[in-house]
Amino acid sequence: MLQLSEKQAQDIVDKMMQDIPYNINIMNEQGIIIGSGQRERVGSIHQGAIRALTTRTMVEVWQDGRLEKMGTNEPIIIGNELVGVIGISGHPDEVRPFSNIVRTTVSLLIEQRNQLENLAHEASRKKAFLERLLNHSGSYSQKMRKEALQYHIDLQLPTILIYIRFQGESPPFNPEAYRTLLPHPWFTLEDAGDAQLVLIQNESEVDVFIQQFQQDQPQALISISRREANIARCYEQARSAMNILMALRPAFPLTRYDDVQFLVRFSAANLTNHSNIVNKLEDTADLLETLRSFIHHSGSMTTTADDLNIHRNTLQYRLKRIQSITGKDPRNWLELIELTHGLLAFYR
Repeated sequence: MLQLSEKQAQDIVDKMMQDIPYNINIMNEQGIIIGSGQRERVGSIHQGAIRALTTRTMVEVWQDGRLEKMGTNEPIIIGNELVGVIGISGHPDEVRPFSNIVRTTVSLLIEQRNQLENLAHEASRKKAFLERLLNHSGSYSQKMRKEALQYHIDLQLPTILIYIRFQGESPPFNPEAYRTLLPHPWFTLEDAGDAQLVLIQNESEVDVFIQQFQQDQPQALISISRREANIARCYEQARSAMNILMALRPAFPLTRYDDVQFLVRFSAANLTNHSNIVNKLEDTADLLETLRSFIHHSGSMTTTADDLNIHRNTLQYRLKRIQSITGKDPRNWLELIELTHGLLAFYR
């Protein structure tokens, strides 16, 4: 049932009266004024509106009375449903030309507001369902399976979860990326910088999806879980693999949980009682980039310098700065392992 709140009605009145030089009243489906240019009338019953609701036609009042004022009163009917009445105060011959314009405008605003509210309600419901899904362990109840079907998820089938996010600020999805997402159940993870979670239950579709999405959004970071019966387990795997991607930033921005399982466990290991040494590099983007490249190139000075497009002397200087700030020398293999653990744990 379409309904106008007092706030909606008053907002509409205030907006319309910026362009129309007459007082406007909006009454609800019971004939009670819920929005008016004369605020003191809000809450009172409008007799002209009562007659308009009863007859479902415009009612014109030709003289002021104790309970009503001269003007037009036209019912708002949306989808054959009486929503309320629009009243314009003034001589009917003067305000009548405005009546249809105001009614049409108000009807459109009501429909638009209700659509937006419905979208917001659905988004909230979807967010709540996702939260339950990502925190659920054990078997799924019949109620949860039924709710999941609304999002085209069969909780009786194993699932592969694909976790998608972007480095830095998230660029807007282009239309092609949306078309790639639409055939699959997908959710926005607002708490992780609007990351996207895609659920695929047909394993043969995973590679096709990945290939197409990377073509549409080449800057995306993508991690892939195992095929599991529990979606919360899938999410934990994909999220952990994504943390490895965020930490190391490899040249190829795609990883599967199976490929980085050791690094996931390594990053979670509590190997020191001291604070993370890599925290000290948080505000030095050039040193973090240097450390990542040095790790990727197995400590090779030549290939690291080439990758960063800097002189070997500049690389030497940066490595010494890393040692000075963290107390660990990247050129020492054992200490490089400590720095690698710190980098992984920093993004865990």
